Amino acid sequence: MQIASTAAAIRWRTDFDKFVIISNFERRHWTKHSQADEDGWDIYWASVITIKQIFSPENSVRLEPHQIINHFPNHYELTRKDLMVKNVKRYMKQQKKDVLVESTPEFIPVTYILPQDYSLFVEEFRKVPVPWIMKPIAKAQGRGIFLINKLSQVKKWASSNVPAAMRPQTENYVVSRYIEDPLLIGGKKFDLRMYVVVYMSQLGFARFCNIKYSSEVAEMDNQFVHLTNVAIQKHGDEYNSRHGNKWPLTDLRLYLEVQSHFLCGIAMTSRSTAESECLFIQACQNVMINDRHCFELYGYDIIIDQSLKPWLIEVNASPSLSATTHSDRLLKCKVIHDTLQLVTPPDWDTGTDSTAPNSHQDAQPARCLPKTVGSMQLLFDETSELEEGRARRDALLSTESVKRGRRKTMIDSVSLRPTSAYS
Repeated sequence: MQIASTAAAIRWRTDFDKFVIISNFERRHWTKHSQADEDGWDIYWASVITIKQIFSPENSVRLEPHQIINHFPNHYELTRKDLMVKNVKRYMKQQKKDVLVESTPEFIPVTYILPQDYSLFVEEFRKVPVPWIMKPIAKAQGRGIFLINKLSQVKKWASSNVPAAMRPQTENYVVSRYIEDPLLIGGKKFDLRMYVVVYMSQLGFARFCNIKYSSEVAEMDNQFVHLTNVAIQKHGDEYNSRHGNKWPLTDLRLYLEVQSHFLCGIAMTSRSTAESECLFIQACQNVMINDRHCFELYGYDIIIDQSLKPWLIEVNASPSLSATTHSDRLLKCKVIHDTLQLVTPPDWDTGTDSTAPNSHQDAQPARCLPKTVGSMQLLFDETSELEEGRARRDALLSTESVKRGRRKTMIDSVSLRPTSAYS
């Protein structure tokens, strides 16, 4: 029986009871999947735990051609802190070897993985004894994070855990050089939460600490001074539930524009932020499983220092979609709306039956990516990058060929000169 070509033919499923997700599905007049048919869905907004189960070798689940899901099977290559560092370091090393590539600027702080990089970390710490920040590789919302300024603190942390003989595996951490000179507003530290789906949304926000920033040793353990995570700040006495310690990026830009000493650097910072996010995508593209069933909305956390240089701190596979304020809910609803506009086939908007023959499940020809979709601006176009890379290499080969021809001509001209009578 042919299903009617209505938007209701699109079936959604989600693990999240989040207004910003469900309201977007309902506004499109899509239908919630039937509990009686576990696999009867077209789009699944799932948790990372569900993704692990779906793509596990034991399950051997095969997605139908029309189904799309909101995580890549190995999304952790970008979002697990130790793998993120490994991928970026490998990419930077490759870039240095490529004579066609300009020097790639640092866009993450100096970072080591513990315990395996402990000796390298100690060597660096002794050269530059500044504060460092330690984070467990696979936790979120600020859990397990602390600052150190002495090697003895690392040793104490290591010995405070259960003895090695009594545990199957030591929990890995990353330790990064702490950004001591963050840009402050009202004396308070903040970071930026940006949303990225190969496109970067212009609708991120700044997250502020409750208490004014201090680099004093006495404040090193004060999470309300150093960690911007809302999950931490909302428990502080100074937390403002009216605005949730957040500014939309539009408000942040407006503030910086009226500060004359920031004016000349705003464009540079915006450009550098986009460049660092693009570099990170490139650093991980070769290790990601390219599955046309998958898309991903990442949450990038960025800190800007006093010189207006952006630093990528971490990437989240499941950025919080809980709304703390009315404006926060509107912002996140718009981000999800624009994400769905990007990742769903055009016929879903017109209500075409996703399971009908000749639907979007058939292979689509390559097409140029639009520069903008709603609030999203294109960061990285792989096809264009490949074409530019080939053009650069062709130009280099042509130049080298000309140089070799000139050298051969010079050698031939020297060898044909008459021998001197005095030689």
